[in-house]
Amino acid sequence: MGKPAPVLVYAKPYCPYCTAAKALLREKGVTFEEIDISRDHAARERMVERSGRQTVPQIFIGERHIGGFDDLSALNQSGQLDPLLGLGR
Repeated sequence: MGKPAPVLVYAKPYCPYCTAAKALLREKGVTFEEIDISRDHAARERMVERSGRQTVPQIFIGERHIGGFDDLSALNQSGQLDPLLGLGR
């Protein structure tokens, strides 16, 4: 398999869906970059521009917008998440 796609999570502290999304990624052994938008207006604007959504988390795998935790979880349940992450399981 090739190099795993970079994973980016836009999040806020104390967000239960953000916590759940990060926990799922960690369970899979995935390293991700987290951007805290709670005090960074420019980062929040970039998130909205990239995702078209205002809620957190917003998750990107490579350049692909995955969505929020429900979307991430649905991909995992359907078996489609591991290939996106470059996991050869």
